[in-house]
Amino acid sequence: MSAISVVNLTKRYGDHQALDGISLEVADGECVALLGPNGAGKTTATEILEGYRHADSGEARVLGVDPQNGDLAWRARLGIVLQTSRDLGDLTVREAVRHFARYYPSPRDPDEVIASVGLTEKTNARNDKLSGGQRRRLDVALGVIGSPDVLFLDEPTTGFDPEARREFWELIDALKAAGTTILLTTHYLEEAEHLAERVAVIASGRIIACDTPSKIGGRNSGEAIVSWVDEGGERSERTHSPTRLVNELASRFPGEIPDLTVRRPTLEDTYLALLDEHADNERNGAQS
Repeated sequence: MSAISVVNLTKRYGDHQALDGISLEVADGECVALLGPNGAGKTTATEILEGYRHADSGEARVLGVDPQNGDLAWRARLGIVLQTSRDLGDLTVREAVRHFARYYPSPRDPDEVIASVGLTEKTNARNDKLSGGQRRRLDVALGVIGSPDVLFLDEPTTGFDPEARREFWELIDALKAAGTTILLTTHYLEEAEHLAERVAVIASGRIIACDTPSKIGGRNSGEAIVSWVDEGGERSERTHSPTRLVNELASRFPGEIPDLTVRRPTLEDTYLALLDEHADNERNGAQS
């Protein structure tokens, strides 16, 4: 069963085609990350699924409901972390989280949620006195307080330091283990690789690739770069057979191969290659 279903979704703003017929299925309990440059259509797609925007054409379903027709009971099953939020400035962290908890039939414990996003020491601080990263943690707390069936995360860890980001990942891992469906947009490729079962790359309003982080864009079969040092200095070679090359090198050196490294394409390498290929196809199509 798909918790989120999108079929041929389109959206235009004047002359700008924000979405150009995207289709995507997110299974119940799955985490999918939307990757793409600014202006690619990630936020537009997410806001349509949240019910904030109308699509021009196509079909969208979240928990079996058209987001434009979702009632209060449907909305209570969603958790939403917007890209930016600056309200509730006169409330403390505890007051804000407890206030939002009242909107849901089965909320999580407010103090546990505050602890899970690393704000225990700021429990009694007013929201307008929080730093940008602390405010972002509060946004996440408000998004998960209702024990959502579907959670939308739009750039959730912007402003987080590395330790806070890792703590946030642990929170999302726990939500995933409990069966929460998650649609994540992020510019942090490491975050997508850690959290998502699949990643979808959006460019020019179209999904140009969708697969597991390890396989997208042929990443699992891409060339490895084997590097080492010999009497001539630093050496490196691209190969689809790194084990064979390492065995050849081992026969040439009496002990350890000096400064040996074997590097497979990272998710970032593959993501950038997909965008470059798409841009080339766009240019070639415009010229033909």
